[in-house]
Amino acid sequence: MGSLTHSSSSDLSKDIILIAVPAPPDAKWIAHLEAKHPGLKVRWAVHEFKFPLDPLPEEVYEGITTLVTVLPHPVHLLQNVRFVQLISAGADRWIGNELYNNPDVTFCTANGIHAPQIAEWVIGTYLMLSHKFLPYAEQQKQEKWNRMAGLHIQDSPGLRMGVLGYGAIGRQCARLGQALGMEVYAYTRSEKTTPESKRDDSYVVPGTGDPEGLIPSKWFHGSSKEAINNFLDQGLDLLVLSLPLTEATKYILGKEQFEILSKRKTFVSNIARGQHIDTDALIEALRTEKIRGAALDVADPEPLTDGHPLWSAPNVFITPHVSWQTPDYFNRVKAVVERNLEALSKGDKLINVMDRVHHY
Repeated sequence: MGSLTHSSSSDLSKDIILIAVPAPPDAKWIAHLEAKHPGLKVRWAVHEFKFPLDPLPEEVYEGITTLVTVLPHPVHLLQNVRFVQLISAGADRWIGNELYNNPDVTFCTANGIHAPQIAEWVIGTYLMLSHKFLPYAEQQKQEKWNRMAGLHIQDSPGLRMGVLGYGAIGRQCARLGQALGMEVYAYTRSEKTTPESKRDDSYVVPGTGDPEGLIPSKWFHGSSKEAINNFLDQGLDLLVLSLPLTEATKYILGKEQFEILSKRKTFVSNIARGQHIDTDALIEALRTEKIRGAALDVADPEPLTDGHPLWSAPNVFITPHVSWQTPDYFNRVKAVVERNLEALSKGDKLINVMDRVHHY
């Protein structure tokens, strides 16, 4: 990977940054960056995210050395780019891209900025379904006061949360789950046996997460189906999918895995990517009550088509990939960008550097 330094110094005086995001320009912040790093030029383009991306006018890309965005832009317009700061936690849309494959271009993610709001979505939807808020909401519309017989209410103390992918989002889910009285089991691709290996080296919103990796009572690891199945067979009451989408993690939950989860009737929460779950297997698991329910902020296909049978499956709650939303989103993005620009200007270690072997 490139050193990210100029030949004579590591300042940013010759750099041009293009911030291509779906938000209006922040003139105050642009002025702050240019004042902090004399010579730095900041361009801002309001750019809606859709795939494939509609490129900006060619002149917008002229001379840029740093790109702040989510989706890939035309590679031939990025010839001088040496650093890409994604404002997403994942980079699955970049896999196979020529710029992404260039070892002289560093990619960093915005890992950590999504953890508070997404973890609240996970716990909020879990509590909504476990306490049967939706049936009572429907009853309220009918202006009825009726304690519904036969509704099984479940509180949290003594339950077990399994977090498949113990990154920033998973750690905040664990923090909230522990506060509710749950025991937490963590699963990672690589083994975490030392205090140093269990630490979170990504951006952390102050007061959140599990920076030292102290919450899980047990850690599991591996990339084989056998290792995954062993983790799923640990008597999990709530399974949170919070892992990146790679070839190794596509359809990590299928018919076989739902059979394992049926032993405990595990509740499944997916806030990662829809392709982590075989949709047909999920529908069958819901219809046959192999699992207690599911909360999905992502789907396969996505967007979920009108009339798709997943919409009408029992005990499922679906939102259109919105769990990441918060008024503080771009404030956190700016914090990550500033931290990495400061490190870049000094030749220091960057935060949230993308591992382009395992794609997270």
